Amino acid sequence: MTQNSPPDDVAGRTHDRRSILTGVGSVALGGAIGASGVTSATPDRDPGPKDDEIIVGIAPSASDVAGEARAAVPGNADVVHTNETIRYAVVSFPSDAPAAARDEFIDAITSSPAVEYAEPNVSVQSFLEPDDPYYDYQHAPQQIDCETAWETTRGSEDVVIAVVDQGIQYDHPALEGIVDDRVGEDFVDRDGDPYPAAGADHGTHVGGIAAGGTNDGTGHAGISDCSLLSVRALDEDGVGSLSDIADAIQWSADAGADIINLSLGVDGSYETLTAACEYAADREALLVGAAGNDGNGRVYSPAAEDTVIAVSAVEDDDSIASFSNTGPEIELAAPGARLVSTVTGDDYARMSGTSMAAPVVSGVAGLALSADPDLSRTELRDLLRETAVDVGLSSDEQGYGRVDAARAVETGSSPDDSESGTDDEESTGECGDETVTASASGTLDGSGWWGETDNYSYSLNTDDPCSITISLEGPDGGDFDLYVTTDGSSPDRWSYDESSTGSGTSESITLSLEGDEEFGLQVHANSGSGEYTLRLEERGR
Repeated sequence: MTQNSPPDDVAGRTHDRRSILTGVGSVALGGAIGASGVTSATPDRDPGPKDDEIIVGIAPSASDVAGEARAAVPGNADVVHTNETIRYAVVSFPSDAPAAARDEFIDAITSSPAVEYAEPNVSVQSFLEPDDPYYDYQHAPQQIDCETAWETTRGSEDVVIAVVDQGIQYDHPALEGIVDDRVGEDFVDRDGDPYPAAGADHGTHVGGIAAGGTNDGTGHAGISDCSLLSVRALDEDGVGSLSDIADAIQWSADAGADIINLSLGVDGSYETLTAACEYAADREALLVGAAGNDGNGRVYSPAAEDTVIAVSAVEDDDSIASFSNTGPEIELAAPGARLVSTVTGDDYARMSGTSMAAPVVSGVAGLALSADPDLSRTELRDLLRETAVDVGLSSDEQGYGRVDAARAVETGSSPDDSESGTDDEESTGECGDETVTASASGTLDGSGWWGETDNYSYSLNTDDPCSITISLEGPDGGDFDLYVTTDGSSPDRWSYDESSTGSGTSESITLSLEGDEEFGLQVHANSGSGEYTLRLEERGR
């Protein structure tokens, strides 16, 4: 049985890969899912913008990211940060050096065969046009017909929206009930607490648009009631470095976010940002980005990335907002003018910007995925496109159209297949005598604020697979859960095909097989600690 290391920034620990075989006829579980993580910055590295740094992208063939960066940089360079997953190193550069010297420095670095690119660690900023605080009604939910969508779903807590921004006030009365148990992560101060600075309202406003207690008698109504992750990457001025944004996107993907909202951007294209977005998309995260607020025909990054849905802002009458950037990359439009949402200090305000339009789309994506959890990232993106409403704007202004919650939910809802189980079981036929078993054991601690996990993978081994039973036995007095995928991907509590999550540590799942399944398995400790045993019995016809 092959165990896969979970991301150390999600599970709180790493595991050595090991194989454990037991029983006659046992086989090793095949495949491996590599760990990922972000290396900490040097202790005295200032938070926020870092314009005196160069990001150096290292080729996949090189084994040591920091070492290759030091070897490529002229002189005794100071590598202040590395990201082994996206494969880049950050090198300090004298802030008082002339621009020509910086260009020469980059030219010298890129001459190394181990270096794929070098670019400034530019500042990325939020897209906000402040407006009057407080007003007594909302128009965005009504404009995109959330009321009809809410008749089907208000959003599932199993659908997670990560907001990469200034941080969300996660104890706000309108938000505390929907913030994910893990809360989030801080890439500004890197102190583990993604709480926003006093008066840094942007992230809380954005988060409250995407998700906020609906019909709970408190404050406003968010587009959905999906779970929120507060991923703090912008400082109190709404500015952050390119490397911090990239790290935050990677962390969100590794944390299992279904949707990553990016109400921020920078003019220009940067390979570090491209790599981070591609990494998240490869892990089935839907990325949603704000187009920018300069009122011009140029969509800023990361919204301009192919992997990101670029969102423009429209007024309450569906006309294009005067501040909204436009261009051929625009994929969807959404209300973005004078939207009411949460702000810090347990308060509410209205704000305008493509920053506000993007989380409207993220919220609708959350509703659609709640209605049909089996949608892939590509299918969800296509659904949002297909159900958008043409409001008479040019394609550069509205893309496929203005997002519509009711159409997305109603079109994306799965048909009732409750009677299909009997037919499926009959089609598989009776199982024969061929049996293959596999097992593994480990130790997990669920006493912390977020319990530990172990991940495994398994490939079928019988000639004509018929069924499989996966069972988990954990320590007395604990609460261990079992999550399974059938496509070989690594499951977690937000993304799985089957689960067994009772109140104890004895869990079991039995599935009929088609023969083309690849299994990903996760054991998660909710509470208690001790040893567990994971057993599989595969039967063939």
